[in-house]
Amino acid sequence: MIAAQFDYKRMNTLDEALSLLAQNEDAKILAGGHSLIPAMKLRLMQPPLLIDIGRIKDLAYIREEDGQIRIGAATTHYQIESSELLKKICPLLPECASHIGDVQVRNKGTIGGSVAHSDPGGDWPAAIIALSAELVAVSKNGERTIKADDFFIDLLTTALDTSEILREIRINRTSGRVAQAYVKMHHPASGFAVVGVAAKLSLSGNARCERASIGITGVSSKAYRASAVESALNGAALNDETIANAAAHAADGVDINGDLFASADYRRHLAAVYTKRAIEAAAARA
Repeated sequence: MIAAQFDYKRMNTLDEALSLLAQNEDAKILAGGHSLIPAMKLRLMQPPLLIDIGRIKDLAYIREEDGQIRIGAATTHYQIESSELLKKICPLLPECASHIGDVQVRNKGTIGGSVAHSDPGGDWPAAIIALSAELVAVSKNGERTIKADDFFIDLLTTALDTSEILREIRINRTSGRVAQAYVKMHHPASGFAVVGVAAKLSLSGNARCERASIGITGVSSKAYRASAVESALNGAALNDETIANAAAHAADGVDINGDLFASADYRRHLAAVYTKRAIEAAAARA
């Protein structure tokens, strides 16, 4: 299909983009375009104006600062996948990036665009939740920081205001023995997550789980924290029985999606299976 008619403006600076957005709050921000453009072609979205921020160099970076990992919203999936810094200090991010689409998508799509789009089958939201990230939103009125647990509201809906642009993602560096993993069942046609699970485990010297953090995507209308799984793991020895029992709670309290490819019951089963796999994969890397 062909998108409805729209105007297009390419920005050179973030200030320019914020000024234009303040005057046109029905506009949409365009970064990589791999989420927004398909939705426009299906007429699911019909913005009158696209504000392109994809070439603002100040929005594409990966750095360590003040004990945090800081990632610019226009950083591409491939830049994250290939980052030697992230492979050393936060391997969950490169691993998650490697599961996204194909090479062409990873070279063009951006982490900020994916997170702000909040697709229920998107990969990044699960990792962002598992890492307890903070998301920095900016507008002409200043900036604010939103916790990952508060950011994803519903299907294609986030806590961003219509006048705000996602500028940066911040993740606190962790010390001690930490293990991370992301596992996913790919939809065979789209490559999106039928179920995707991100796991971060903080472990004691005797291999007990001091703290678990689990983010799940693909199961519900938005990515979510699997709090019941975390509670079952916290303070426990990571043996087969503990992991299996914890993973069984992966979809507790969640309205589960059902479609032609995967019914709600099947997704519930997959949530438990892939949560178990994610925990096992993380524990094996400790």
